[in-house]
Amino acid sequence: MITLTKEDGPADLDGVTHLSIGASWDPTAGSSGGLLGKLRHKTGTDLDLIAIAMQGGDPVRLAGLDSLDPLGNGSLVHSGDNQTGHGDGDDETVTVEFARVPSNITSIVFVAAAYKKGSAFQKARNISFKVYDATGGSTQQVADIWPSMLTQDNCCAVAKAIRVGGTWKLEVINVTGKIKQGDEHALMRFAVSK
Repeated sequence: MITLTKEDGPADLDGVTHLSIGASWDPTAGSSGGLLGKLRHKTGTDLDLIAIAMQGGDPVRLAGLDSLDPLGNGSLVHSGDNQTGHGDGDDETVTVEFARVPSNITSIVFVAAAYKKGSAFQKARNISFKVYDATGGSTQQVADIWPSMLTQDNCCAVAKAIRVGGTWKLEVINVTGKIKQGDEHALMRFAVSK
């Protein structure tokens, strides 16, 4: 197992036909102990893993939130919205089948966001991203990405899959910023800047 970092540069995905990125987090009571803290921990926090398909510098489709198969052919599929972070394993997953991604899609940006009002990175702990090679029908974790979440920001561009000729590369971005919560266009503008 390796931990991918921004400094590593793009990782070659030659031979990988199916790639999955999984996001997981645990709810936290934060610093407000007592009854309020226990209630927050019980309800969890809603972070979102979102994949934005790019055509050059323009976002054209978004996988996540309420769009599970935005390209309509199963090439970019989101597992669905986990609104609490409770449970074992990945809370949300995006799977890419590279051979079926339309040729006009040049990259896919993977973003973690505290998208809905009231959600925040500070209300979660142990935020991590796992990279899986799902080629051949069996899913095997091949890497971790641990972006810095010690920030007042509410959005993090985690990684980007980039089409290079007939192959794809995966590059860690790990850049945080602020978006207006609930604003899908702000989310897409954030991805464009990465």
